[in-house]
Amino acid sequence: MLKRILPLVLLLVLLSTNAFAERPSIKLVTPAYACAITSTNLAAAVLDRAGYDSEILMVSIATMWKALEMGEADATLAAWLPATHAPYYDKVKDKVVNYGANTKGARLGWVVPKYVTIDSITELNANKDKFDGEIVGIAPSAGLMLLSEKAVKEYGLDLELKDSSGAAMTALLGDAIRQNKWVVVTGWSPHWKFGRWELKYLEDPKGVLGGDEEIVTITRKGFADDYPEAAAILDRIYWDIGVMQAEMFKNEEEGADPLKNAQAFLDSHPELLKKWLGK
Repeated sequence: MLKRILPLVLLLVLLSTNAFAERPSIKLVTPAYACAITSTNLAAAVLDRAGYDSEILMVSIATMWKALEMGEADATLAAWLPATHAPYYDKVKDKVVNYGANTKGARLGWVVPKYVTIDSITELNANKDKFDGEIVGIAPSAGLMLLSEKAVKEYGLDLELKDSSGAAMTALLGDAIRQNKWVVVTGWSPHWKFGRWELKYLEDPKGVLGGDEEIVTITRKGFADDYPEAAAILDRIYWDIGVMQAEMFKNEEEGADPLKNAQAFLDSHPELLKKWLGK
């Protein structure tokens, strides 16, 4: 009797142990920008379907690259290349792994409401008073701000580039539009603001702010050795910029939960999920 009971007890113990076993946890690092938050939560949702937990760490751009270089984070889906994050990537490219684009067609520039009657950066000086003598920027460590500082010098602008944050920049943009005021902000696509307001990029004839960009997935070295399945999933994730921008807009609704929205997106796009999971 005892011989029959012992295997059953052992089986129950094994089942119990597996039931409470911790799932592998992946550290995803991202800046607190709308596009980055959306893509990072999408990755977390896909990894969840494959049996992984994800810890999302929101940091500055500079810290994001340092964390990947030092192996303190596993991956990001928020690297902008070839130009925007080039100053960071060039320093650490031998210490990270580039998985290529997860979104194409991104771009940077300076953005104004469509009712503003100038179309080029070259016209800013002549209209600086209408813009209160300033260009509203984001965090000083952002690649866009580094390029914007260069643009101020290249075009000999008399306007001040002011540090801010992504949230503060869009709040100020919205306030200006409600008052029909002229305003120029550092901007990028994809971004939900293009779905909310009628905006346009100012022409950049010198090309200082760069051309088309790709949003790229980067991992720490050794990640694929530690988590080959998770690495393969992150490598497969790619989505259209228009689809991404629509999801970003949903995440800006009051009370929105980006992770729940990402899970709902996967439920409504089973073929994409299947592709990303490699099934």
